[in-house]
Amino acid sequence: MCATVILAIGVVGLTTAITTAFGSSKESELQSTASMIAAGQIETLRAGGFVTDGEDEGEFSGGLALYRWKQTIVSTAIDGLHEVTVKILNANSRQEIYELKTMLFDPPLDKVDEKAKEREKTNATKKREGRKR
Repeated sequence: MCATVILAIGVVGLTTAITTAFGSSKESELQSTASMIAAGQIETLRAGGFVTDGEDEGEFSGGLALYRWKQTIVSTAIDGLHEVTVKILNANSRQEIYELKTMLFDPPLDKVDEKAKEREKTNATKKREGRKR
């Protein structure tokens, strides 16, 4: 009788431990996937070329249908520097899984045009000086 009680306690403890391990493993998978999605969203934004202030959101399909994303872009005090926040949410519960913040620099077009004109002038001056020699 005593051995049965000890065995039962051991089996319950083992079952609880296994269940907890599986739950932790699933949570780790959700966190890892969410962090990769957030980094991918920022890289997509960076590759797009222009950073525009505002909010945007979307969802995924297929194997990533469990996830939604929310993106917020805000200008900072430095001209051309933007704070980007990407939040990954559970599509069913709308609960936040992961948040990634970074800064992206997108120089204003008027500044880019000015620098391009300055480079053209410098190159033209160098060409003229080269001809004089």
